Amino acid sequence: MPGVLLALAGTLTFSIKAIIVKLAYRHGVDPYTLIMLRMLFALPFFLAMAWWAGRGKPPLARDEWLAVCGLGFIGYYLSSTLDFAGLQYITASLERLIIYITPTLVMLLGWLLHGHRPGAGQTAGMVVSYAGVALVFGLEARLEGRHVPLGALLVFVSCITYAIYLVASARWVRRMGSLRLVGWATSVACLCCIAQYLVLHPASSVLVVAPQVIGLSILNATLATVVPVLLVMMAIERVGAALTAQVGMVGPLSTIFMGVAWLDEPFTAWTAVGTGLVVAGVFLFTRAAARRPG
Repeated sequence: MPGVLLALAGTLTFSIKAIIVKLAYRHGVDPYTLIMLRMLFALPFFLAMAWWAGRGKPPLARDEWLAVCGLGFIGYYLSSTLDFAGLQYITASLERLIIYITPTLVMLLGWLLHGHRPGAGQTAGMVVSYAGVALVFGLEARLEGRHVPLGALLVFVSCITYAIYLVASARWVRRMGSLRLVGWATSVACLCCIAQYLVLHPASSVLVVAPQVIGLSILNATLATVVPVLLVMMAIERVGAALTAQVGMVGPLSTIFMGVAWLDEPFTAWTAVGTGLVVAGVFLFTRAAARRPG
């Protein structure tokens, strides 16, 4: 039971990220400033995580550092930047539904790179989940305007880059350990986001950011970034990855409810149907993948 509660808490805290970002956009901040602040406040925690995981272990080899830099760039910096940019144009609910289909993209990459063809159950799950996303996307495009396709595309590409990270990181997790790899890779991403901000803005411009944005960014860096990483890892240690993933299926629902309550996002019967299709599709997909040998 404690493991399930940890998984649930990790899912809920991670789900609040999109809500915080949408609230911050109301204060006229651009995505590059917003992601820089998030990563700036999260950096000390990730450095501490990397140090803790590396205690008593040999220093990283040159190829491991190269892997950390590459994985941090594509898996956290690029993915997060695209996600924040996309959230300017779409609701938090649609963003969460698109991100939720990331496991299907990992499978497709495995098929393209290694010839691991999906089974019938996985294919059925993909079709159902993608139909749900298409339904919610069509509704939002009709209600919210012409920028919705751009926002959805940015978030979808963000999912692709994160899926590439997940596939590419497998061998390095075995060598370095998940906590050490995540700590260093996210630290690299933090530095990339800070450097990006300094290239695009004068350093002094951060002084004119609204105090509400600073507060929301601290909340984003801690409650919606560092805390869920630790909670989910603790949950996996106690109840395993499969049950943790099943508990994570409440993520889209929690984001939708928070979006309705805090952002006044629309909730219709079609939204409910689309969300149900996505959750059901991903459930079918993950169950079929777990049953598949090898």
